[in-house]
Amino acid sequence: MAESKGALIAKTVQKHAGRAKEKLRQNFGKVDRTADDIFDEHLQNFTRQQNAAEKFKKEFNNYIRCVRAVQTASKTLMESLNEIYESQWNGHDLLYDQTRNLETLWSEFTLKLADQVLIPLNTYQSQFPEMKKKIDKRGRKLVDYDGQRHNFQSLQCNPKKRDELKVTRGKDLLDEAKRTYEQLNSELHDELPALYDSRVLFLVTNLQTLFTAEQVFHTESSKVFAELEAIVDKLANDSQRGSYTMKRITDSPSPKSPNANSALIINTQPPSQNNILSGATTDNLPPGVLYRVKATYKYNREDVDELSFDVGEIIRVVEYDDPEEQQEEGWLMGIKEGTTEKGMFPANFTKPL
Repeated sequence: MAESKGALIAKTVQKHAGRAKEKLRQNFGKVDRTADDIFDEHLQNFTRQQNAAEKFKKEFNNYIRCVRAVQTASKTLMESLNEIYESQWNGHDLLYDQTRNLETLWSEFTLKLADQVLIPLNTYQSQFPEMKKKIDKRGRKLVDYDGQRHNFQSLQCNPKKRDELKVTRGKDLLDEAKRTYEQLNSELHDELPALYDSRVLFLVTNLQTLFTAEQVFHTESSKVFAELEAIVDKLANDSQRGSYTMKRITDSPSPKSPNANSALIINTQPPSQNNILSGATTDNLPPGVLYRVKATYKYNREDVDELSFDVGEIIRVVEYDDPEEQQEEGWLMGIKEGTTEKGMFPANFTKPL
C-alpha cells in the first residue's frame, strides 16, 4: 500500500513537473501551442459574465443590508412616534395600527428580496466556480496534449536513432492525451456559449422580481403614510379648535346620572361651546329627543357602539337607553336623522341646532 501511494505521489509530481516544463518552453517560444480562437472568445465572454455576476451580487448584498438598516430605523422611529402621540389625542389607536401595517410591509419586502431575488442570484452565481474548475482542467489537459505531441515529434525527428518501442509508446500517450483534451474541449464549446446566453433570461427574471417587489412596497407604504398624514391632520384641526377628542373612559368606579353627565359635557367643551345646549332648539321635537345637533367634522367610529357621520349630517340627541349605563365625558348618545343608526359620538364634533 505504501509503495502504491509513493508511486502515485511520484507520478503526480512528475506530471506537474512535465506541465511546468512544457509551459515554460511555450512561453519562451521554443515550442508551439495548440490555438483555439473560438474557445478564447468563449473564455473572454465567460470572464466578463463572471465578473459582472460577482459585482451584481456584491452590490445587491449591500443593498439588502441598507434596506434592513432602514427597516430597523423605520421601526424605531414609529415606536418613538407611538410613544410621543398621547393616548387622549384623536387617532391614537389608528396611528398604532398603521405603524404596525408599515412594519409588516417592511418585513414582507425584505423577505421577498432575500427569497425571490438573492437566492436565485446565488444559484446563478454558483455556476461560475464549477465552470472555472472545468476550464482550468481543460487548460491542464491541453498542456499535456501539447507535451505529448512535442515528445512524439522529437521521437520521430531522428530516423537513425529511432526506437520503435518508444515511438509506439509515445503514439499511445499522444492519442490518450488528445482524447482527454478534445472531450473536455468539446463540452466547453457547448457549455460556455449556453451559460453566456442564459444571462439574458436570468437578468430579465431577476430584475422583474426586484422591481415588482419595490413597486408593491412603495405603493402600499404610500397608502400607510397617507393614512398617517390624515390622522395627524385631524389632530392639527383639533389643536386649532383648542381641544382634543378625549378617549372614552370605560372603567369609572361609579355610574353617572344623565343630569350629572350633562354637567360633565359642559365642562369638557371648547371655549366657544361652554354650554352645549346654548342656542339649541328644544321645541317641537319627536318624543325622546333632547335636542338636535349638526356635524361640523367627519367622525369614523372606533367601537361598535359608536356612531359614524359626515360633515353636515343631523343627529338627534337622546338619553342613554339604560339610566344606570355608564356615560362618558364629552360624549353624547344620538340617532342619525333619517336613519335608525344609533350610537355614542364626541360632542365637540357637532354644534347644536
